[in-house]
Amino acid sequence: MNVMVQKNLKLKPYASGYHLVTDQILEAIPEISQIQTGFLQVFIQHTSAALTINENADPTVRSDFQTFVNELIPETYPRFIHTYEGSDDMPAHIKASFFDSSLQIPITSGKLNLGIWQGIYLCEFRMRASARRLVLTAFGIGK
Repeated sequence: MNVMVQKNLKLKPYASGYHLVTDQILEAIPEISQIQTGFLQVFIQHTSAALTINENADPTVRSDFQTFVNELIPETYPRFIHTYEGSDDMPAHIKASFFDSSLQIPITSGKLNLGIWQGIYLCEFRMRASARRLVLTAFGIGK
């Protein structure tokens, strides 16, 4: 039996930074438990935020991500033209392009097959972001 489920998830507004959202995603699409072998695709519908998978235990990893990326792509870069939505707008677009707009994660025996130290991050690049929308699509062979 094939299983295909698609859900929309609206995340609360987050401050600029890297935020673990794995649990919110799992709560939004419990049908993953019905899939023996398959994938979860997570897609973000925005151009100034992104997704990535990384360390889920030590929050200093997320702080270091923010420090490094902000130094790599500073808001104070003087040659940006696209600035009418604020000084963080164009840097947010560039940062989002360095990361992913979608992730594909294996599902094995009804669970995401992430590594023990892996979690899904919302990479929020705007200082005052709105709620972010994700499209979650789980598909595979049912149990």
